[in-house]
Amino acid sequence: MRRFATLAFLLFGLVLGPDQLLCGQDSEAQIKQADTSKKATKSTPTDPALLAKFESGLTNTKFVGQFTVDGLDDKPPRTEEYTIVGVKKQTKGDWWEIKARIKYGDHDLTVPMAMEVKWAGKTPVITVDRLFIPGLGTFDARVLLRKDKYSGTWTHDNVGGHLFGKIVKLPKADESDAEEKADSNQDK
Repeated sequence: MRRFATLAFLLFGLVLGPDQLLCGQDSEAQIKQADTSKKATKSTPTDPALLAKFESGLTNTKFVGQFTVDGLDDKPPRTEEYTIVGVKKQTKGDWWEIKARIKYGDHDLTVPMAMEVKWAGKTPVITVDRLFIPGLGTFDARVLLRKDKYSGTWTHDNVGGHLFGKIVKLPKADESDAEEKADSNQDK
């Protein structure tokens, strides 16, 4: 059956020709139109308004959601929570300092972390490659942020899974509490 489907696809392609395969006769026009519309809405990581929106939009927020652990399919997702105290663009490349309060098991600490942020159009993707956090371990992650939601994949040492949830803007009182917590952690 699989051979028949492959053969039918190849024959269909030969009859229609390469310009018409799956896209129809106007494929070149469709591609040009799509490219033109993308240029009109294209944003780059150097767009000051986009970068300012990312910085202010994430500062003083809480990521509230759940995470899964690979290999534990029979267990429900676990809850997670991260408070983002501050976000600041670094001078080199796509790097940002993200100061986060992390509650994980018995750990509760606020740490500034250098994280790379890549962009899919106007959508930021936090990219963590082998980030070592003293006392916690080594992490890898790809976390896509879209409007008031986040989702992605994570790895902590040899364990990994998925994560997802909402991004909630905190009231001003929570911001000062989080900053005090960050300052007290740095004094230790």
